[in-house]
Amino acid sequence: MSNLAVQIPDKLGFLYEPYRYKVAYGGRGGCKSWSFADALLIQSHQAALRNLCAREHMESIKESVHQLLKDRIDSLGLSVAYEVQNTTIKHRFNGSSFAFTGLRINPSDLKSFEGIDRCWVEEARNVSKKSWDTLTPTIRRPGSEIWVSFNPELETDETYQRFVVHPPTDSKVVEIGWRDNPWFSKELDAERQDCQRRDPDGYLTIWEGKCRVALEGAVYAREMRELVASGRVCKVPYERSKPVHTAWDLGWGDSMAIVLFQQVGYEYRVLAYIEDRHRTVDSYAQELKSLPYVYGIHYGPHDGVNKNIISGTSWEGTMKELFPSCQVKIVPATDENTQHAAVRNLFPKCVFDESGTLELRNRLASYKYGMHTDGSTTRNPIHDASSHGAKAFACMAVGYDKGHERSPVKMAVGSSYGGSSWMAS
Repeated sequence: MSNLAVQIPDKLGFLYEPYRYKVAYGGRGGCKSWSFADALLIQSHQAALRNLCAREHMESIKESVHQLLKDRIDSLGLSVAYEVQNTTIKHRFNGSSFAFTGLRINPSDLKSFEGIDRCWVEEARNVSKKSWDTLTPTIRRPGSEIWVSFNPELETDETYQRFVVHPPTDSKVVEIGWRDNPWFSKELDAERQDCQRRDPDGYLTIWEGKCRVALEGAVYAREMRELVASGRVCKVPYERSKPVHTAWDLGWGDSMAIVLFQQVGYEYRVLAYIEDRHRTVDSYAQELKSLPYVYGIHYGPHDGVNKNIISGTSWEGTMKELFPSCQVKIVPATDENTQHAAVRNLFPKCVFDESGTLELRNRLASYKYGMHTDGSTTRNPIHDASSHGAKAFACMAVGYDKGHERSPVKMAVGSSYGGSSWMAS
């Protein structure tokens, strides 16, 4: 440690110990960001370190921790040592440096960061699986470390699953909140108590760091709560005597999304989910063929009949060619209210495989309405990363369930998939 007078919560003392992954998560007021910034600045003052400060989206330097680091440099009395430039921060004497980037950039651009010693991913809750899969092998210099700080939101978020539910080897993962901050101010405490009185449900996530089942304003919030409460997220077996069907939302620059499901009796077994971008329909078809399933019907959206300008083929034509023994059906265009009604009708009949549908459940829990300035919701949901999975699930609901009406699944004690007590009537 340096002779600098540094205040840090006891729980975050591990920031000065050697771990490949250093992870701090929890509610507001836990002093995570300040402590991470101080630790990086001090360690980079003691030795030459190349630091990368990243987050999933960063349109400008204002969205980074650049300003926070500048403020902490002043507070630590290190202004003589550090030169704060417009887009970087450099140590004047030992060569340490801080760079800033968004992770949703061309993966090849990340290769320039191979020599990084410390990578701090701030506000890491919404970092995607693809971004993590690209970043972690890039930070591979001997002794390099990846620091992760975030406030959790959904249990299905990739970051929460990757570092809290299934922490990697050589990691230190700590939950920290306002109670662990000895310098928690009376102003913040007043704000905390106001939130607790005004929004007790939101308080649990914002201040106590507890995960939500669905985001505030989520289109399918009630359905997701009931799904979890009824134990219908579990290990779901593949019934080999029944075909697997697929439902698609098409995209290229936006994501392509595919839901894989079966109907077994009155149950809809949602087995798996595929989402990616910048891939051809052929490549997804080959991925489907690599899975141990026998397929029945492939459902595509109304624009599945449109021909690609470059290839001259449509989704419909490609799927008929590659799956000649299957049915390929185009789901007619419907308004969003019709889609939402179909999904809500389908939900009570669905069981979701806990591992194969994690990303899909995240999309459904995050698919939400926008908010007007007066606090009311917009008529239509926001088009964002969650839309594609939600649209693929709507394609499943409209295309399949509408023509195969069944009674809702009834709950019963004594039957289970991997420990969940429920069965179809």
